[in-house]
Amino acid sequence: MNFHWPKETLSSPQTRKAMRQAILESIFLAKSGHPGGSLSMVEILSSLFEAGFQLDSSDFYNPENDRFVLSKGHGVPAYYAIMSQMGLFEAKELAGLRQYGHFLQGHPDRLRFDKMEASTGSLGQGASVALGLALGLRLSYRAKKISRLPRVYCVLGDGEIQEGQVWECLMSCGKFMPGNLTFVLDYNKGQIDGPTSEVMNLEPLADKLRAFNLEVSSCDGHDVDRLKDYFSSCHTQEEGKARFLIANTVKGKGISFMEHPNKWHGAAPSEEQLVDAIKELYEGESPNGTLRG
Repeated sequence: MNFHWPKETLSSPQTRKAMRQAILESIFLAKSGHPGGSLSMVEILSSLFEAGFQLDSSDFYNPENDRFVLSKGHGVPAYYAIMSQMGLFEAKELAGLRQYGHFLQGHPDRLRFDKMEASTGSLGQGASVALGLALGLRLSYRAKKISRLPRVYCVLGDGEIQEGQVWECLMSCGKFMPGNLTFVLDYNKGQIDGPTSEVMNLEPLADKLRAFNLEVSSCDGHDVDRLKDYFSSCHTQEEGKARFLIANTVKGKGISFMEHPNKWHGAAPSEEQLVDAIKELYEGESPNGTLRG
């Protein structure tokens, strides 16, 4: 086990390859997990934490740090990878994904890992947590308990936003106007039962979101330059429209045989598939060690 992170920026091609490698190896070792929706988030998370997220690296618990809620909790292998790359825990811990008693559970678990903003897994709940955080931080700012109003970011899945709780949350955003809240949809068009367009079509999604009084944008969710521009532009307001970015992505992005709407939603690769995937990722280059023993 000698996996290491490249000494490059979060959104660099080499770091993103290493993130995908870590996601695949940790799911392989766990023999369960969700590779499709983890791989589709790599560019979203690497761009967000490089360009938009304000974090005091010397004090993770600083109350003026920005907050992040992963509402689509099954995609947490991607978040674990970027947290490790940022130095929040050693890379070797990624091999403990989903192991009994380990702090890297199959969904975010704040009780075992308090660097998680919220425990998520029941789909839709993370959106409500993010709204509550944004409103609570606004109250603290107005009471002068903090000198900076942090921004709250929440990543959602497209199957997830078929949940009624999400739309109740978005309706509340239209009323309470949390100008420090940004939602990002990992719009990879697939869920466990098949394409979202067949299970419960979300379109016309942007029109629906605007009708709820949100500031809506869309982009290629794998274009790191466009994503970084967007996150850099997320200026905080005490009161204003919540922002919602529709990030169009590919489920299983980066591994050709995993780029499918639902086949790789919740399946671990075999050893042969893992070897093929890492070979495709690096195209003749050497990988960054391995998480396997």
